[in-house]
Formats: sequence, C-alpha cells, structure tokens
Amino acid sequence: MNQENMRIIVSLLAFSALLAACQRQDAAEPAATEPAAVTAPADPREAMIADALSAAPPSVAATAMVMDWEGNMLKENSGPYTCMPTPASLGGRAPMCMDGPWMAWADAWSKHQEFKAERVGISYMLAGDGGASNIDPYATGPTDDNQWVVEGPHLMIVVPDPAMLEGISTDPKNGGPYVMWKGTPYAHIMVPTAD
Repeated sequence: MNQENMRIIVSLLAFSALLAACQRQDAAEPAATEPAAVTAPADPREAMIADALSAAPPSVAATAMVMDWEGNMLKENSGPYTCMPTPASLGGRAPMCMDGPWMAWADAWSKHQEFKAERVGISYMLAGDGGASNIDPYATGPTDDNQWVVEGPHLMIVVPDPAMLEGISTDPKNGGPYVMWKGTPYAHIMVPTAD
C-alpha cells in the first residue's frame, strides 16, 4: 500500500473514532426537545422513512432523501445522502444511509453485478443490522462456515483500489475496523462506532 493510500485510510479511521466518540456523548445527553415518548408511525410509508433515517447521524438525516430498494422516492431532499429502509428480504433491521459511491455499490450488489468505486464512499448503519455473512455477500442466514456477524451501530467505507484494504483485519471480533466480503467486488471496511 503506498503512503497516500495509507494516509487516506488512517484519516478515515481517525474520523470514524471521532464520530463514535461524538455519538457516545450524544447518547449520554438527552436532547432538550426530544418528546417523552415516541410511538411508531401508523402509516407504512412513514414507518419506512423513519426506519431509513435511523441509519444516519442527525446532521445527515436532516438533508437526506429516502428511497425504497425498488427505487421509489419516499422523501425528497437536497443532501448528498440517500437513506433506505431495511430491505424487505431481510429479517430484523438493517437501514442504510449512503453517499454516491455507496448508491452505486447498492445498485450493483442488488443486481449481482460487478462494482468498482470511483472514489472513497461512506455509508451509515447507525441502527445496526440483523446480521450478515462476513464472507458471502448473498448469504441469507448463518451457517457453520459463513462467519455470520450481527453488528451494532457502524459506518462502512468503500475504496477505489482494493490494495487500500491490504493490512486491515478481516476478523469482525478484532475490536476495531475490519474488511467485510474481501475478495469480492463488494468488499468494504466495517467501522464499529459503539461499544
């Protein structure tokens, strides 16, 4: 890995650590304007929007548009991020909020097509996920050999050059960032943001 690639990865990981620290601080301090009790929206469309936006930090969610996995617009907005609710095919929760490179990633993944990021991309999954194989992008449940991982709040990073992933652990239990789906077009860095 050349020095420029290493500098980018180190900067992204430092940013991730800062984000995690801010989220822990925000979680410890309740917002003054937060309602005493929150009820789930009765309208399925509003429930999908709420699920999708739960993936992002408030500053991103405020300007993010929301779409479902079929490409239907649920909420228009002006920001660079698109949030998507948990895919209907998955159990549990797995909403995502993605920038442009990640939207291209999601499109390729959903169509089982090749993918190569044009630039570094960031995706948020701050609501965590219901689980995924660490080695098989299309596994639908745990098996004895697919390294099933249920991840809490995290963000994900795609990079334009797979060589940038060299030297980063693939072990989800290493206590820090790790590469998921290494050796596939959908390889990305998983960055846990909470203990």
